[in-house]
Amino acid sequence: RVGSATSLSSAIINNRLQELVKLFKERTEKVKEKLTDPDVTSDDESPAASPAKLAPAAAPVPPPGGEPEGDKPAGDEHYCEMLCCTFKYRPWLDHLKNYRFPTSIDPLTNLMYVLWLFFVVMAWNWNCWLIPVRWAFPYQTPANIHCWLLVDYFCDLVYLLDILVFQTRLQFVQGGDIITDKKAMKENYLRSQRFKMDVVCLLPLDFFYFKVGVNPLLRFPRCLKYMAFFEFNNRLEAILSKAYIYRVIRTTAYLLYSLHVNSCLYYWASAYEGLGSTTWVYDGEGNSYIRCYYWAVKTLITIGGLPDPKTLFEIVFQLLNYFTGVFAFSIMIGQMRDVVGAATAGQTYYRSCMDSTIKYMNFYKIPKTVQNRVKTWYEYTWHSQGMLDESELLVQLPDKMRLDIAIDVNYNIVSKVALFQGCDRQMIFDMLKRLRSVVYLPNDYVCKKGEIGREMYIIQAGQVQVLGGPDGKTVLVTLKAGSVFGEISLLAAGGGNRRTANVIAHGFANLFILDKKDLNEILVHYPESQKLLRKKAKKMLKNNNKPKDEKGVPGDPLIIPPKADTPKLFQAALAATGRMGGKGPLAQLRWRLKELKAMQA
Repeated sequence: RVGSATSLSSAIINNRLQELVKLFKERTEKVKEKLTDPDVTSDDESPAASPAKLAPAAAPVPPPGGEPEGDKPAGDEHYCEMLCCTFKYRPWLDHLKNYRFPTSIDPLTNLMYVLWLFFVVMAWNWNCWLIPVRWAFPYQTPANIHCWLLVDYFCDLVYLLDILVFQTRLQFVQGGDIITDKKAMKENYLRSQRFKMDVVCLLPLDFFYFKVGVNPLLRFPRCLKYMAFFEFNNRLEAILSKAYIYRVIRTTAYLLYSLHVNSCLYYWASAYEGLGSTTWVYDGEGNSYIRCYYWAVKTLITIGGLPDPKTLFEIVFQLLNYFTGVFAFSIMIGQMRDVVGAATAGQTYYRSCMDSTIKYMNFYKIPKTVQNRVKTWYEYTWHSQGMLDESELLVQLPDKMRLDIAIDVNYNIVSKVALFQGCDRQMIFDMLKRLRSVVYLPNDYVCKKGEIGREMYIIQAGQVQVLGGPDGKTVLVTLKAGSVFGEISLLAAGGGNRRTANVIAHGFANLFILDKKDLNEILVHYPESQKLLRKKAKKMLKNNNKPKDEKGVPGDPLIIPPKADTPKLFQAALAATGRMGGKGPLAQLRWRLKELKAMQA
């Protein structure tokens, strides 16, 4: 029992001494690290993440004396009962009652204004297309005159609302400032050319109906509201992702409208000469509009096969039709060519670059395997990005706009990188502008073992594999989108670090590359983030330099772990007790330590 109690107390003392030695060694290492590198700070002294730094969002604090905000209903719930079921509905009537028309409208970005221009253009098209038809063809009769007048005056109401409600609320730029004052906007519209044309469009020539009858030609001034049509085209093309489709439709509409006007003129000429009076005029059989439109198509496109005109009037009319047809058709073809050319400009540039590269490779007799990889890179880059170089697209934009686009495109990926957690947010923004996007083909080497590392890689899309082992072909790890590698070489204080493994692309991979030179230029302005990144780099180097066995993995743990070295001060005390005759508690501890060393051996 005495021996067991002595052994138990010796074990307790031994454990306590081991803990003290461990604590002393950790503190010594920290002090030594501070002395060798003053930039390194302790965990307690690391810079706290300010609101402008990357930090996890704080949890919402519930209001005092109440339930959390997340548990509160967003608003009053409205229900309606139908067929024994309860359905939730939106109080659209309340929204409609509480709606307030804006005092000023931005004509460049307001979608409501674009929608209103659509209705104005529809009213303008009604007048442009149907006034010639009602004038030439006998489609307007006393039986249906009220329907035509109803739609006419509805279009006039749209014109009037456009003048009184919308045009007087449009913002404008004066001296670099956006003017939103109601009086200034109204005066700006009244002084513009647009107001004069709008007033001419609404000339009340309809009062002449009481004298000459309902003649559609008296509504011809309504067709002068062409400025709204061109403004609608500009606003619509600005918000469409494929504006060239609308341009093709608009150019086709121009051609159809010219044929429409020509068909109306032909029927008027036939009625002037007398329907069926000669072989050249319309004979009055079948659908009059379709027959006249067919004649207009053959005339304007100069297909031929038309009957020869007989009278002087018919000859002059036909000559004017031919000249107008050739002129109008050539303009339409040229405009269509410009529209299609603008739509395929990127594809044309891609084909020219690819053809030049293939010509260059054939001239220098590059191997076919290399040529095929180059062609594959061109094809994948074009189809995945829609362009070959993203920087060419943004070079014309101001620096602030380039930053806004870079934040929307790349910030979600870069902010998730653990290396940059805690860094200044503005430093991340500056870094986004320096990133270069590069596409790698399957089995392309991103970096090779032994190369000098001068850049860091962030995976935007795809996967890469880290290879190692004796043959250098064993897949150690597969990195996916959002992962980062190469940061040790980028942040090493000594510089010129060599790559420690081969990294290849597993399939098509799109990577962001950050050069060491660019990062150093950025960190000069952010000393706190520079200290934090240096500390993380040293920790990563320290973890990578841990001893490993021959296979590259940590060795198996020992059954009895090795004991920490005895402090020198304690060894001196034990030596002194040995010279004093080997008595006392220190002598017993010395004997116990020797016993432990023998057991470990």
